[in-house]
Amino acid sequence: MKAFIFPGQGCQKKGMGKALYDNFSQAREMFERANTYLGHRISDVMFYGTEDELLETKNTQPAVFLYEAVLATIQDAVKADVVAGHSLGEFAALVINGCISFEDGLNLVRNRATIGQRVCEKNSTAMGAVIGLSDEYVDKRIKEIWDETGEPIYFANFNGPGQVVISGSKKGIRLACKAFMKEGAKKAVPLMISGSFHTPYMAEAEIELGEIIKKTPFGTPTVPVYQCVDGERHIDPEEIRQNLILHITHGVQWTSMTQNMLRDGVTEFYEIGTDDTLQKIVSRICPDKLVTSIWNYSNLKEYNEEYSININNLK
Repeated sequence: MKAFIFPGQGCQKKGMGKALYDNFSQAREMFERANTYLGHRISDVMFYGTEDELLETKNTQPAVFLYEAVLATIQDAVKADVVAGHSLGEFAALVINGCISFEDGLNLVRNRATIGQRVCEKNSTAMGAVIGLSDEYVDKRIKEIWDETGEPIYFANFNGPGQVVISGSKKGIRLACKAFMKEGAKKAVPLMISGSFHTPYMAEAEIELGEIIKKTPFGTPTVPVYQCVDGERHIDPEEIRQNLILHITHGVQWTSMTQNMLRDGVTEFYEIGTDDTLQKIVSRICPDKLVTSIWNYSNLKEYNEEYSININNLK
């Protein structure tokens, strides 16, 4: 079984998607549909904008979604049996498996970005990466640090064994990262992200975005999706809808998502993104499985140099 896996915010890169636009008519058509729907040329921001412009949440999330949706749509070498998206990547996954339309996906991502940013600005919050400590230890210690300091700290992303993201008050994240480094972490650093996504801090955003999700048509997907909220396989449109509403306030269960895909028979993972962010994580969880990029198997091989694909690794 083959899985398409879609990374989230953070994989954006200056110039992303230009090779697709320049060389594939279907890609051009999708980019222009997005420009028309959004009312501005998001493609110009992706192709020619500065890194600072691309880092603005209002641009980042639509850009990542659009790139992934286009890349997955225009390739014709691999057919996915299941899909899964990490955080923001779940929206592209739901377009590719036919659960929501391309335009509805754009609308949800645009609103997710603007609503999320507005809610984040109301609180002094941050996120931090912790590598090299067990999930159980980090879970225990963030609760202790919260009790000791009164600064809220939550799990945001379970990315893989010993690789997690925590989220909470800026002071709480700073204190937690300092403590984890003293306690043996390989790395424990605040991230360059303002906000506290995937925590109860986003409750207001869940309500507002949830109303939009409720009004969005959801169809029966062509293949199952493994969702961030519980890590499980879903095919029922209403279950998928409800999980997507909870998505913004609940931690990303990527470790469970990967393990459950393996449990259900997935043997090949294809990242639909600009780099190898998810490939590295999944390879550590299942080193005996094929974990690669869709670029390696598609009719886009000629662009391997631009996208840092090692030609010697092509199967």
